Amino acid sequence: MPWNKHDYPPSMKNLEPRVREKAVDIANALLRDGYEEGRSIAIATSQAEEWNDNHPAKQDEKPKKHEKQHSSENVHDHHSASSDEKEPIHVVPYEDRWAIKEEGHNQPISTFKHKNEAIDEAQSFVERQQISAIIHDRDGRIHSTLKPS
Repeated sequence: MPWNKHDYPPSMKNLEPRVREKAVDIANALLRDGYEEGRSIAIATSQAEEWNDNHPAKQDEKPKKHEKQHSSENVHDHHSASSDEKEPIHVVPYEDRWAIKEEGHNQPISTFKHKNEAIDEAQSFVERQQISAIIHDRDGRIHSTLKPS
């Protein structure tokens, strides 16, 4: 049974809304991949809490419906802000490819046929922009992190 932000497992009721929303997304993906419902909920809750620890909400964060998507031309300006404002990029599965995305944006900066190509490009971003890159696996779980040297 797919869940949404209004209809979710009772065990998720005490999660913060943004963590619960992430947990619901992960749980639905796990169900589509054939995981049992109980296992999906447990994995999704754990992964969503880990995601929240690695991606804290900003104090001035506005609801997602008001966010503007940045084109790749704006990416460099966004990351040239002061070091405490720099958010990581992510290497994530995207359709049948791999993508590099900015934190909180749906539109990829770029896409690649192979994960290792995306990781190589992410490493270039890490060094050029002095930001971190979070590498995800096919299930959306965090696999590793690249940090500037």
